[in-house]
Amino acid sequence: MKTFWLMVLLIFYKELFLYGIVSTLASTIPKAMNIGVVISFETTIGKVAKVAIEAAIKDVNSDPTTLVGTEIKATMQDSNRSGILAIAQALKFMERETVAIIGPQDSATAHVVSHVSNELHVPLLSFSASDPTLSSLQFPYFVRTGHSDLYQMAAIAEIVDYYGWREVIAIYGDDEHGRNGIAALGDKLAAKRCKITFKARLCPTATKDEITNLLVKVALSESRIFVVHTSASLGIEVFHIAHYLGMMGSGYVWIATDWLCTVLDTNSPLSEDEMEDIQGVLSLRIHAPNSVLRSRFISKWKNLTSAEKSDGPIGLNTHGLYAYDTVWLLAHAIDSLFRQGGNISFSKDSRLAEIRGGKLHLDALNIFDEGNLLLQSILQVNMTGLSGPIKFNSDGDLMNPAYELINVIGTAYRRIGYWSNHSGISVVPPEVFSKKQPNHSSSNQTLYSVIWPGQTSQKPRGWVFPNNGRHLKIGIPHRVSFREFVSVTGTDSVTGFCIDVFTAALNLLPYALPYKFIPFGDGHNNPSGTELVRLITAGVYDAAVGDITIITNRTRMVDFTQPYVESGLVVVAPVWKSNSNEWAFLRPFSPLMWGVIAVFFLAVGAIVWTLEHRQNDDFRGPPKRQVVTIFWFSFSTMFFAHRENVVSSLGRLVIIIWLFVVFIINSSYTASLTSILTVQQLSSPIKGINSLKSNNDPIGYQYGSFVRNYLVDELNIDESRLVPFNSAAEFAKALKDGPHKGGVAAVIDERAYIELFLSTRCEFSIVGKEFTKNGWGFAFPRDSPLVEDMSTAILKLSESGDLQRIHDKWLLRSACTLQGAKLDVDRLQLKSFWGLFLLCGLACVAALFIYLIQMMRQFSRHCPEDIESSTRSSRSTRIQTFLSFVDEKEEEVKGRSKRRHIERTSYRKDEDRLSNASSN
Repeated sequence: MKTFWLMVLLIFYKELFLYGIVSTLASTIPKAMNIGVVISFETTIGKVAKVAIEAAIKDVNSDPTTLVGTEIKATMQDSNRSGILAIAQALKFMERETVAIIGPQDSATAHVVSHVSNELHVPLLSFSASDPTLSSLQFPYFVRTGHSDLYQMAAIAEIVDYYGWREVIAIYGDDEHGRNGIAALGDKLAAKRCKITFKARLCPTATKDEITNLLVKVALSESRIFVVHTSASLGIEVFHIAHYLGMMGSGYVWIATDWLCTVLDTNSPLSEDEMEDIQGVLSLRIHAPNSVLRSRFISKWKNLTSAEKSDGPIGLNTHGLYAYDTVWLLAHAIDSLFRQGGNISFSKDSRLAEIRGGKLHLDALNIFDEGNLLLQSILQVNMTGLSGPIKFNSDGDLMNPAYELINVIGTAYRRIGYWSNHSGISVVPPEVFSKKQPNHSSSNQTLYSVIWPGQTSQKPRGWVFPNNGRHLKIGIPHRVSFREFVSVTGTDSVTGFCIDVFTAALNLLPYALPYKFIPFGDGHNNPSGTELVRLITAGVYDAAVGDITIITNRTRMVDFTQPYVESGLVVVAPVWKSNSNEWAFLRPFSPLMWGVIAVFFLAVGAIVWTLEHRQNDDFRGPPKRQVVTIFWFSFSTMFFAHRENVVSSLGRLVIIIWLFVVFIINSSYTASLTSILTVQQLSSPIKGINSLKSNNDPIGYQYGSFVRNYLVDELNIDESRLVPFNSAAEFAKALKDGPHKGGVAAVIDERAYIELFLSTRCEFSIVGKEFTKNGWGFAFPRDSPLVEDMSTAILKLSESGDLQRIHDKWLLRSACTLQGAKLDVDRLQLKSFWGLFLLCGLACVAALFIYLIQMMRQFSRHCPEDIESSTRSSRSTRIQTFLSFVDEKEEEVKGRSKRRHIERTSYRKDEDRLSNASSN
């Protein structure tokens, strides 16, 4: 009973305690909360946000579960598109014990007000200030309830990369919103190896003439990819003038940031002229997933806007959804603050109290004592609103930003895909990937087809050669030797294989490319290809055409086209004919090969004798005869002329395998000897690059070539050994003189040059193998769009056979290179036959092992007396006994064993008769 009353008392005490807490909280919670709203009522974003915020405040105040007993009172001020007015209104709110301010609407005003907000601890919640530099580190009391332009620019960078473009032109308003957004775009493009080639800035209040002058300047640029990041009113004017200037036709690409979709959603339908101005434009819209809450709000939107005085119906844009959610976000945060025991109080700033007088009344500004607690409550809110799940990450940004990619077509627009920082570009809604691991693989990066400006579905190339009358300055090497590749015969006369390939590729381009060849070099020495490439990076040349090898250090400076000549370094040395002599028949096999063959002949003969001599009379007789038989049998198998019969199964197994080996050896020997005696052979003391590295003889190379640096840096050849030459005649003379007469032992150069050099000089030849793999290509500045088009043209030349025809025109000669393709006799080495010898050896060992086991079994069965006597004798005696048994003919052993058995049987019978007689 006592226990029962104790429990009742505890329950009563608990209820009383909780009632006291609730009563205390109720006494500290104010009846009304003041918040301020600063927006421009007549802007595209502002007129939607005004209606959305009013509806949200009404819904919050009527909700029975949020802020019970407290009413939110919002004071809305129209900044009328004036930054100074918006700042003044925000300061005025801070005089009235305002706990939070929704706004400012634009990034420029947000920068200024955020400084004051930091001092007075009043949170600023902006759903439309997207400047990436409004970070939580510098402005901790600034809370972005929309998405930063950092993500929007990442989406644009992925679009540019998806379509294979590399250069864009940015058109933007010259304010915090425009400048900082384009700076973020530059960073995101750089991560994709793309770049902004021209930043076309406009004054936020630019006139029609200023916009026209800027677009005319932009039209002269090379890129045709334009990103427009401005305010809505300025952006619409940019497109109108671009359409007037003919810049909305085929070949152009226009990408507008989310301001265009905001205009389309809010002011739809636009006039016919306005829609004509933006045909084929791509734009981004903040993605808000479909939900019941959103559908309900959209259904009552018409009723909410019916009382608004406007030029037409007001459509609901995504900024309106985020404005509505911002009010609910703030309400949840205040409610959480109250539930944690917080209250609302303000205090004066002693520093501002000293400033009195004037009309600013700065001393009236109040510090929100619980501002930091409210800020933390805001950042910890986790709710679902009209725009989808709302939750902040550690950087103070909304999680899972996503955009819809929109293509304007006809009188409407269509969605071609999505972008999110979780899955990249995709045609699947981002919420499908939200619970999966991030996946940016190329297989998932897909978009629906796009109708581009000019009513074409073919992807624009994205650039044109600038129409400013300037010719492309192309540097060509002024060669002294091997002028078949590039030859400069006058101021305007340039010919050669490389030049013909370049002009043929230009003819396949779908556009005209004005150019001018500029020789590089003094005409007395071959110029350095690396220096020619470096001058492209310095801006002296726009491209380089000629025999330019694609090597690592050059690819770090420029981009090369697809190689049009495959080449590599080879060694050229003097050669002479290797005539046959009296010992030519030994040359097919190497000495080691001959030795192994002889050993196997003898081994196989001995093994067959071992397996046969107990059963086969052909392998028996005096020792001298048996030795002769082994040698005769061994070597007669070479010609399949052995007369001895093989009767044992093991012997036949060994012979079958051995004859197969002999057959292969004979066939290989015959083929190799035939080649030696009938095909002309060349020889040289230099066998290749390895033999050159191992000696100290001088080595020749072509002046101006990369070969010198390669030999010194990569192969560690002493620089003093290298001798430069300028012409093929100098090559030939130095090779003929040799290292002992002031010449060189060999010349190292690229195969393309060497093949041309050897076409008329049969006394030299390539020795060894090609020890590098390179190619020749045309050089262009990094990320030049010409690289892709020229590479495609070179591939077309190769596929059509035109590249080979150009090669035959300039480089086909009655070459001597084929006869010197091999300089050393390719002797047959042991490594080509070791498998056969291994097989034969294993068969011999297996046969001997089986034979030994058989002999031991026969010895134990037929000679038990010998075993008993041998166990009592020495080890050597036992071995001799066993060897004597093995040497005997099998028939004799079996006969002796039979006689012993008969003798034992008769002996036992005699003993039985004697024992019976004695018993009787």
